[in-house]
Amino acid sequence: MPKAIKTYVRWVDSISWYTGIFAMYLIFVLLGILVYASIMKVFFLPSNWTVEMAQFVMVAYYLLGGAYTLQTDDHVRMDLMYGSWSEKKKAKVDLVTSLTLIFFLV
Repeated sequence: MPKAIKTYVRWVDSISWYTGIFAMYLIFVLLGILVYASIMKVFFLPSNWTVEMAQFVMVAYYLLGGAYTLQTDDHVRMDLMYGSWSEKKKAKVDLVTSLTLIFFLV
């Protein structure tokens, strides 16, 4: 494999790693927004921005953490059949499902 491709892959992997680490902490931001919304709704006037902001943070958490999850192989899949397949077949299925996910997200 050419050196330029290896460098590019390492560069993308490192960006995915640090972006995933950042995205992991977004769950605490989401938790803070939801706690704030609950307190405001019960004791004070409810805020209109909290629901939409929680949705935005959840989308960022999902999208930014996706590459990290694939990189560390922590994503959820049904291993009933997948575990017994060859590495080549796993790669083909992962390619199809990844492209389907990208199509869905676009």
